Amino acid sequence: MALPVVAIVGRPNVGKSTLFNRIIRSRMAATDDRPGVTRDRLYEEAQVDDRRFILIDTGGIEFDTGRELAEAITRQVHIAIQEADAIIFLVDGRAGVVPADEEIADVLRRTNKPIVLAVNKIDGDKHDLLEADFWQLGIRPLQGISAAHGRGVYDMLMAVLEGLPVEEGVDVASADDGDDDDDDAAVDDGFDDDPLDEDLDAE
Repeated sequence: MALPVVAIVGRPNVGKSTLFNRIIRSRMAATDDRPGVTRDRLYEEAQVDDRRFILIDTGGIEFDTGRELAEAITRQVHIAIQEADAIIFLVDGRAGVVPADEEIADVLRRTNKPIVLAVNKIDGDKHDLLEADFWQLGIRPLQGISAAHGRGVYDMLMAVLEGLPVEEGVDVASADDGDDDDDDAAVDDGFDDDPLDEDLDAE
């Protein structure tokens, strides 16, 4: 059985490559504060508990642009969406909902694929209220995360995995005991305070 595929999708400069690196526990994807740094699709195997999947990092989707590079990146993202079994739609919590987020949400809803809306740059409790703005996009579930620091990433991935087929021999029940109040879960699984703990909140 081929591994399921998860694509990280969003507009430029919301932290897609930072999240990709966080999940695969590597610095494979380029991170920079300039839009368009990630030009091609990147593929890497990732694992959460006993669940394995292929993770795709994409460049940012840009609309209404004449730049050839931006158009090429957008084509690459659409290919990744077609390949994916589930999608992480990453947005910038501090920027709020912008028109590009609404256009991307419209594209993703028409895929009829499982989507998790990840609101990035929620670095602490004082930022939690920023998530509320994104309910208007009409995508559930919604999870606040910090790709740079790992906050909420494990819970977000658990939501993603619920929409993926399970490999033979994997006991899903043993991987998740259903205790949503266990705040140490993300730390124990290496998504908080790991070697990628620099402030890399970029593209």
